[in-house]
Amino acid sequence: MSNYRDIIKAPIITEKSANLAQEQNTMTFSVDVKANKTQIKQAIENIFDVKVESVNTVNVKPKKKRVGRYTGKTNKVKKAIVKLREGSSIELN
Repeated sequence: MSNYRDIIKAPIITEKSANLAQEQNTMTFSVDVKANKTQIKQAIENIFDVKVESVNTVNVKPKKKRVGRYTGKTNKVKKAIVKLREGSSIELN
């Protein structure tokens, strides 16, 4: 990956991820499907200027969708669940 901003696509803001952020100092991001844990860790540390303790990833398979007689699939997505060290935080406003 040439740029850190190409790896991190967007934060995932749901009720579950908001609870994780408050209780366990953990953030959830949508990342590039080709990125590995080391690249994700470096990108988060450089973009947000925080220290990362651990990174867990989840590959979300595409779902089948249908519009009329046409069928297709949604895009596959990779989620990164990033645990920050004590004293580090990310404000997403």
